[in-house]
This record gives sequence, C-alpha cells and structure tokens, in this order.
Amino acid sequence: MTRAKWMLGLTRALPHGAVLLAVVAAWLAFRGGMEWNSEWGWLGVGVLAVHTLLRIVRPQRYESAVLRWSSSELAPDVKAGPHLADWRSAMGMEIPAACRTAALLGLSVALFRPQTASTIEDMTREGIDMVLAMDLSASMLSRDFRPNRLESAKNVAMDFVDSRPFDRIGVIAYEGEAFTQVPITSDHIVVKNGISTLETGQLQGGTAIGTGLAVAVNRLRESKASSKVIVLLTDGENNAGQIEPMDAAQLAKLNNIRVYTIGVGTVGKAKSPVAILPNGQYKYDWVDVRIDEEVLQGMASLTEARYFRATNANKLKEIYREIDTLEKTEFNVLKYQRKSEASAGWILMAFVSLMLEFLMRTTLFKSVAE
Repeated sequence: MTRAKWMLGLTRALPHGAVLLAVVAAWLAFRGGMEWNSEWGWLGVGVLAVHTLLRIVRPQRYESAVLRWSSSELAPDVKAGPHLADWRSAMGMEIPAACRTAALLGLSVALFRPQTASTIEDMTREGIDMVLAMDLSASMLSRDFRPNRLESAKNVAMDFVDSRPFDRIGVIAYEGEAFTQVPITSDHIVVKNGISTLETGQLQGGTAIGTGLAVAVNRLRESKASSKVIVLLTDGENNAGQIEPMDAAQLAKLNNIRVYTIGVGTVGKAKSPVAILPNGQYKYDWVDVRIDEEVLQGMASLTEARYFRATNANKLKEIYREIDTLEKTEFNVLKYQRKSEASAGWILMAFVSLMLEFLMRTTLFKSVAE
C-alpha cells in the first residue's frame, strides 16, 4: 500500500477515533458504581473491530462510495495523489460510517449489561454513656503542667470528646462540693463549651472525691445505655464532703458503671497555690504532691476499670487515648446492594446514531450513497 493510501486510511480513521474517545469519556464520567453482568458485549466489540478495520483498510470493498483521483498521465504538471481538499472530503464522507461506529459501540456496551450498584448501610450502635468528673480544687492550678493542671486537663478532655462522636457525654465538676456542669448529651459542642468554662473557686474549697463520684453515678443511674463509664480526674486526697470515695465506688458498681480514675501531678514537689493575696491573686510555693493512689486504685478495681497516673501533659494525653481504646463503641452494620439496569441509555445512543446515518445517507450524502 502506498504512502498516500496509508494517509487516506488514517484520515478515514479520524471520525471513528473521535466517536470512540467521546464514548470512552462518557463511560468514564458515569462509571461510578457500575458493574458488568454479561460477556455478550465481546461479540459486539468483535463486530465493531471488523467494521472499523474495513472502513480504514478496504473501504472500496465495504462500501461503493469512495474517492478517486485523476491519473498523473492526464495532467503531467499535477502531482498524483490526494490533496488537502481530498483529505477533507474523505473525512466528511466517513461521518455516516462514524455514526454506525457509534451505534455499534452503544450496542456493545449494552450487551455487557452494565448495572449501577449502590451499597446501603443500616447502622445501629450500642453507645456508651459517659461522665467526665473533674477536680476544680485550687491545687489544680499547680504549674507542673503548662500552663497549669486544670487547663491541661481541660484541653485533653475536649480532644477526648472529639474522639467519641457516637457517645453521650456529661460533665461533673467538684471541689468541696459537686455540681453538674453539663447533663449527659449527644451535643458535643455543648459538652466542650462546658469543659472550657470550668474554673476553680466556683464551689466551697476542698477535694470531695466521693461526692463528685456520687453525683456522676446519679447522672448515669437511669441510663439505658449498654455501657456506662465515669472518668474521674483528681490531683489530691479526699478531704471534704459527706461521702467516702469507696462508698461512691460501691454505688457505681451496683449500677454497672465502670470508673476510670486519673491522678494528675508530678512526682515530688510542684509549685502550687498556698494562699490568696489581697489583690485576689494566688501566692505560689513549692508543695509536696499528694495523691491518694491507693483509694483511686481501689475505686477503679472495684468497678472493673483501671487507675492511671499522669505526671505530665503528654502522659495525660496517652491516658485518655488508652481509655478511648478500652471503651470502644460497638456497631451493628447491615449492608445490602441495590442494582439497576443501565443499558437503556446506550441502546438509545445506538438508535439515534443509526437514525442519523440513515438521514445523512438519504439527504446530504445521497449522491454518493449506496
């Protein structure tokens, strides 16, 4: 085959290539969630390949309407072979055949029986109701954590709330007395706002660990959740209130509530408030850190939970991460698929392409049609 005929074949291929690219682009745009469900499409692909090959290589055998060029013997001064106008004419005459290519492409895709598959999940959770009981005594302003124990504990607690998106959470604050800062709720923005506004000096001074735990237990007592948890944080010893810590822990056990206890404070001495100056500011001095770890361990052990000691902010973060791992929310997920036939559009494309070919061959291309 001469170079001119090869070039002519490539020219004829351009409309078919454009159709193929357009169909591939359409498929890529709408293929999300698409699945093949039949092998018959390969038959259509084979017919399409034969059709395209014959159009490019042997158009005179496949269809009688072809372009012919004058022999150079009739015009010695004109170079034999096709010219630019001939290329344009050859490409234009391929448009009806390109419509047939589009029809074969559409039918091939339809024979593959494409289906859209959407996965639907029906998720139910076995949630956890949780209360964060936080010590607000003046010693929580000690500066062995930056900027102090209370601010560090508040920041870590808010991060912990973010890590529990499916749980209901409440906040209890205690000093010499205890009160409910945030009732148990699924609105975590309210919970975080409640934690952020906690300050020392809101109640009578002291550290009433037993009272704080009892108030937290009372908040969870009527809960219907499959799992109930209290995270109690303190930096000292029980020295106020009418309820002993172990009595409150026994109450938690009777209500199937696990109590994780956290003791915060460095080992040794810490710079802590020791008095209030006339201007209302705290006076700081070095004070021995005293945490009743034996009682905190006993409370956790009685309720089948754990006691943790946080000697710095990073350790406190690790403790909350570990509690997050230990108390995972359980989910029941039911998955099922819904499938829908997606062949109609491709069949419609094939029908429209055949109609266009028929109209062009009986109107614009009538003079050269078969």
